[in-house]
Parts: sequence; C-alpha cells; structure tokens
Amino acid sequence: MKKGILLAIGAYGLWGVFPIYWKQLQQVPATEIIGHRIVWSLVFASGVVVCKKRLMVMLQTMRDPRMVLIYGVAAAVLAVNWTTYVWGINAGYVVEASLGYFINPLVSVLLGVLFFRERLRPLQWTAIALAALGVAYLTIRYGSLPWIALVLAFSFGTYGLIKKSAPLEALEGLSLELCLLFVPAMLYLMYLESKGAGTFGHVGFSSILLALGGIVTATPLLMFAGAARRSPLSMVGILQYIAPTLQFSIGVWIYGEEFSRVRFTGFCFIWAALVIYTMEGLYAHRRKERALSE
Repeated sequence: MKKGILLAIGAYGLWGVFPIYWKQLQQVPATEIIGHRIVWSLVFASGVVVCKKRLMVMLQTMRDPRMVLIYGVAAAVLAVNWTTYVWGINAGYVVEASLGYFINPLVSVLLGVLFFRERLRPLQWTAIALAALGVAYLTIRYGSLPWIALVLAFSFGTYGLIKKSAPLEALEGLSLELCLLFVPAMLYLMYLESKGAGTFGHVGFSSILLALGGIVTATPLLMFAGAARRSPLSMVGILQYIAPTLQFSIGVWIYGEEFSRVRFTGFCFIWAALVIYTMEGLYAHRRKERALSE
C-alpha cells in the first residue's frame, strides 16, 4: 500500500505542476500543442505496450467495433479536456482551471447518480448543493459562467464515467484512445506544416518540449493506474486534491492571477463542499469496515 500511496502522490504532484510546463509553450497554439501531445504520447505508450508484450492484445482489440466505439467516445472527451486545459493555462486562467479539478469529484458523483442510479447520502447531497451554490455565486458576481472550470470538470467526469465500465486495462485503453486520435492529429500537424505555421523543427526549445509532452502526459497516467491497484480508493480520493491545490497555488503565487474577495467567497463554498464530501466518505468507509469485521 505504501508504494501505491507514493505513486498516487507522484501522479497528482506531476499533474499539479503541469501549468509550469505548458506555460513554456505559451507562444504555440493550444490545438498544435494537443496535436503533438497525442502523437508523442502514442509513441511513448506504444513503446511501453511493446515492452510489456501487449501488442497483440492491442491489435486484436482494434478489430472489435464495440471497443472502437467505446474508446472513440472516450478519446473525443479526452481531447476536449486536454485542449480546454492547455488553452486555459496559456490564456491566464490557471486558477479557474484548478477550480474545475476541485469540483470534478462532485461532478463524478452526480454523474454516477444520473447514469448508474447510485444513491447518495444526505451529506453527499449537501456537498453537491454547496458546490453548485459556489458556481452560481461566481456566475452572478462575474456575470458569466466559469466555463473553463465546468468544461474541465464535466469532460473529465464523463471520461471517468466511460472508463468505469470500459473493459481494457489503463495502458491498453489509453493506447487505443491515442491510436484513434492519431490520424486527425497527424493530419492537422501536416496541414500546419504545409502552411508554414508549424512550430516543431523550427523553434528548438519549443520542439523539445512538444516531443517530451508524450512522456509528460503518459507518466502520471501510468503512475495513477499503478496507484489505483495498490491503494484504498478512500486514500486516492483524498490525495486527488494535491493536483488542483498545486495548480491554484501556482496560478496565484507564481503567475499572479487575480484572486479577489468575490472569487475567494465562491471558492470557499466549493472547499467547504469538498471537506464535507471527504469527511463523510471517510466516515462511511470506516463504518463499513467495522461492520464487515464484526
């Protein structure tokens, strides 16, 4: 379990400092970054698949129309999440992006109710209501929805929803998603190059960062997959707040993004919701363990 916790801390820690990495590519359009992220992530993931001798499994899976449909939808949702996140970071919305991952656990719970008819306990409903109040408060005071946060929360929540019932292991599933995204990503990058608008190979430092984006993307995903198998879900659930907390801190303290009293008040609703949700979940988990041991 100790190794699993260390893997989870490592994965969430890497996700937490992602804004610093993507900010180094601020001059590159978000869509081009995502194109390279897909291509180089596939290169890295394919190498891992070959090393683990899972290539034949992957090839057989790609012949199954049902698998292609499931993971095609997951891939599309993942592409929306990645593009929104990178664009938000490089447009100066690191704090709002962190908000998306703060509310993501509550969105995932709500999606579980809607699609799997899961039953929530009263305090869980209280947490969701508080988060909704926080979003409503920010919307009313600022005059617009925090759409970056909502797109990130709902896209990643939907991705998790699909993966919950998806049959493949994490590595094979991610590799198949990247395979399905590879052709449109490569065609787009070739189009940019034909127009003389491509970055890769023309700006040395940016080219290196774009190529390394594959390792940067896949490493925390594989670490998280290992953590999920070795650690209690309750512990992983608590550790997931490392990522948005680091992102939030980077946005405020490193990049100097605005964090006014209005924004602080809206965040307080959401932080209170997360405290209630986490504490209630821990209490319910311990009560269940006690009941099983009797």
